[in-house]
Amino acid sequence: MTAETPPLNEDEAHLARLGYKQELNRTWSGFSNFAISFSIISILAGCFTTFGQGWSNGGPVAITWGWPIISIFILIIGFTMSELVSAYPTSGGIYWWAAKLGGPAAGFFTGWLNLIGLIAVTASVAYGAATFLDITLSTISTGWAEDYSLSRVFVLFVLIMLLAVLLNAFGAHLLALINNISVWWHVAGAAVVILVLVIVPDHHQDISFVISERINNSGYDAGSNSGGVYWFLVLPLGFLLTQYTITGFDASAHLSEETSAASSAAAKGIWRSIFYSAIGGWILLLSFLFAVQDPDGVTAGINSGLNGADVIFGQALSDGWHILILVISTAGQLFCATACLTSASRMSFAFSRDGAIPGSSLWSKVARNKIPVNAVLLCAVVGVLITLPALIEVNIGTPEEPLIVPTAFYAVVSVAVIGLYLAFAIPIFLRWKIGDAFEAGSWTNGSKYKWMNLVATAEIVIISIYFILPLYPAGVPWDDAFTWKFVNYAPILTFGALLLLTIWWNVSAKKWFTGPKHTIDTAVIEAFDD
Repeated sequence: MTAETPPLNEDEAHLARLGYKQELNRTWSGFSNFAISFSIISILAGCFTTFGQGWSNGGPVAITWGWPIISIFILIIGFTMSELVSAYPTSGGIYWWAAKLGGPAAGFFTGWLNLIGLIAVTASVAYGAATFLDITLSTISTGWAEDYSLSRVFVLFVLIMLLAVLLNAFGAHLLALINNISVWWHVAGAAVVILVLVIVPDHHQDISFVISERINNSGYDAGSNSGGVYWFLVLPLGFLLTQYTITGFDASAHLSEETSAASSAAAKGIWRSIFYSAIGGWILLLSFLFAVQDPDGVTAGINSGLNGADVIFGQALSDGWHILILVISTAGQLFCATACLTSASRMSFAFSRDGAIPGSSLWSKVARNKIPVNAVLLCAVVGVLITLPALIEVNIGTPEEPLIVPTAFYAVVSVAVIGLYLAFAIPIFLRWKIGDAFEAGSWTNGSKYKWMNLVATAEIVIISIYFILPLYPAGVPWDDAFTWKFVNYAPILTFGALLLLTIWWNVSAKKWFTGPKHTIDTAVIEAFDD
């Protein structure tokens, strides 16, 4: 190393070899890196907000058996991504891996899928938090609202997004502290919820209900809970509960440029956040099922537009215990929304740094506190815009007997799952394709990549196909009751975006997007190596 070249620590040197100078504050510990993925997965968010999807599409069977089975596949996905982030610990993470392993086109499409997924998951979590905040306030004070209002929830959603923007703008130290607190809130909060649901209710369901009860409240096949439609359409749609809850763990990769010992810490952050969330979430959901007092009442509540988990709490608990659980969950969801916006903004910053987003010079700009504030604002605004359809009430019943369904919310959830997991699949498959030529980091799967990467890719393809399907019969184009407001717009948004990206790539982007750009003088890298 020459006298003129400032010394680099190991993290900075690794980043320099990948072509980047250290622009963000590297103040996150390994625990903080794990904490942000654990916070984004947030069993206090997904298990509560999408419980109704699992209940209506499969029932307890979809939850008791579906959760652990799908979790195992997600953990395999996590292991394959841990190996990749260990080798390439950059904020761009997913798209950077794809570009490195498959060239500029792979990086371009992966980056956009990842960005779409991250913005959608931020929006869906913030909207779910708004819904639970509204439920909490309504339960605490009957004067808050007599009737459910989509407009009121949307206003709360916008305010939560604004709060997340403000928290993200203050600095990395505050964000790391918030995520560290969030971990313990999720652990202690989930434990309290489980204990309350075990101890307080006078009655619990028997084990046979929890492990074998089947429900088809989807509208498909006249509500039959047996036969091919149930097992191969309805039940898999219920797996959205698990697949959506355990996502966003790529945050450990996006925050790797701000994490010490990133090659090891970020890799562990990914798989550990999945593992602990899978166990905690399963126990939490089982406590929901055992606490059910009136199964038909839960179904009826969901049909009238109520949150399924909240209906269970209302059945099993007094107002005081009910409110305690709502407060614990709502706070956890606020932590989650803040962490989601952090992850999305870092991806936007990194992708803009390589010139892939229109107006890249603006979104890649870093403020004095070394926070990409403009990227934070971009993700928040787009997140609000794609959630506007949530203002449209979708009633698949009648005015006299309404059956309100949160089609827009589940569509945004589907967009998040499809966008994120398809983005994961591309570098996972490319890593399998490159084989033993892959230069592993300090954390590796060894020869197990040969089957793990293929299993991970296959699972992602299968779930992506299911989650673009109509959630209700009235959303099927050839159904007599078809109406556009019932349509699952996830495939329209996701594949419409892919079509536009394909046109853009072939007409323009392939001429100027060459993949990740170096932001550091190669002389610095050579000097370090010397």
